[in-house]
Amino acid sequence: MTKKAVIAAASAAALLIFSPAAYAQCGGASWYGPGFNGKVAASGQIFDQNAMTAAHRTLPFGTKVEVTDQTTGRSVEVTINDRGPYHGKRIIDLSKGAAAALGFQNRGVTSVCIAQK
Repeated sequence: MTKKAVIAAASAAALLIFSPAAYAQCGGASWYGPGFNGKVAASGQIFDQNAMTAAHRTLPFGTKVEVTDQTTGRSVEVTINDRGPYHGKRIIDLSKGAAAALGFQNRGVTSVCIAQK
């Protein structure tokens, strides 16, 4: 391996180590709010059903993700501040406010894709 090739490989490896990992996932989404509003979320924050927040099983608290509803095409940015969802194969639980912004509040569930911001 030439010196240039070694330097190029080392530079590429350094970029991978120090770049934040992109995260993307598609699947089912639901929303929650009533009954949880004003209670403490898993992050320790007080849950506000009208805020742009969400629950995810593994993403760190404070992570911002863009959620795109595959039915309406609408997108919204939310901050992960809780854990869940715990129903079926859903990938994210959105606050009531985020569900309303995406246009699926009346349906209760929808298909979304999420991408880390």
